[in-house]
Amino acid sequence: MPNKILLVEDEPNIAKLFNYILTKAGYKVSYAENGSVGYKKTMEDRPDLIISDIMMPETDGFAFRKMLLNNPDVANIPFVFLTAKGTEEDILEAYNLSIEDYIIKTASPKIVVAKIDSIFNSIKREQEKANEAMQQAAGSLNATLVPGNSPVLEGYNFEFINKPFDEIPGGDFIDFIPLDKNNLAIILGDVMGKKWGAWYFAVAYAGYVRNAVRMVCNSIENFSAKLIMEKLNEAIYNDERISEVFITLSVVIVNKINNSIKYCGAGDLPLLLLKDEGYELVKSNGLLLGFSLEGNYSDIEIEMHCENSVVLFTDGLIDVKRNDGKVQDIDTIAQVVFKLHKNKNSLTDLVKEFIDSASEKFPDDLSLIKITKLNQNY
Repeated sequence: MPNKILLVEDEPNIAKLFNYILTKAGYKVSYAENGSVGYKKTMEDRPDLIISDIMMPETDGFAFRKMLLNNPDVANIPFVFLTAKGTEEDILEAYNLSIEDYIIKTASPKIVVAKIDSIFNSIKREQEKANEAMQQAAGSLNATLVPGNSPVLEGYNFEFINKPFDEIPGGDFIDFIPLDKNNLAIILGDVMGKKWGAWYFAVAYAGYVRNAVRMVCNSIENFSAKLIMEKLNEAIYNDERISEVFITLSVVIVNKINNSIKYCGAGDLPLLLLKDEGYELVKSNGLLLGFSLEGNYSDIEIEMHCENSVVLFTDGLIDVKRNDGKVQDIDTIAQVVFKLHKNKNSLTDLVKEFIDSASEKFPDDLSLIKITKLNQNY
């Protein structure tokens, strides 16, 4: 997909010229007539690069840039000043606002495109370096966030998929933990940094939480998803080392004797129960892990009949625009999952369906787990 550029310029003729130059060069360009409108569009569209005039009515370029720098959510979007002012004083003031470059309006189209191309190429190189460092760090920490194989439990089939964003280990983690010969704990979690820099350490945080879940599971005798969540929440709440992250978690305990599952969630998305006649969204009211010592956790018991399935997923599927114009919300996801379930499609087919139907790149990890009660004659 083309990189998105927001052009903030009050002179219509200049805006049309640069829109033409940049669109012809392969960029997707949006427009704002002053800094106030530019700030609003930045918050809505999150462009990959902002090009802004300095002299504008209402909110000039310098004030606009300062507004962005004061907001951590958008402060790191690359920024370029476009102006007819070319004095040394103006240029120095512009560079003091942490900009990528400074383009004079009279520059030739080739120079403009060359500068913008150079900025994106530089960003790409830095991202590649950061990604390589992330992968090396993940390896050195031995942060195994997903199991190598699906578990085995008589009478059940398990599928899972974890597709990291840009193939870089992220904050999603999956685990299957045998509690005894009849009970299996299934874990799906997502770690998100509260601050921008924490994203780089999500893989380490996720590995830490995953190990903490295992320790809790190995220490309990009463096989309750609620109990696991309460003990884990207490440990997370009292640990300052992970105070800079949000943690969602789904815990499911499958019991093969009574053919039931116990489910407990912490800030997670609803569990999807698939039956022959339709589907049901099962919502937990538990708070994010570590948010409060009282997490409002509870066991939700679900009977598992033959050919029924339960699907757990993280938020990588949410709010992605589809080719048909719809936003991929919970209900849309449930309908697609149920349709493919009825057709006995695999999770691989399901993920392919979501990727093929999306009009934009998924912005996060894609993680799903499917638990199916097998037919007794299977």
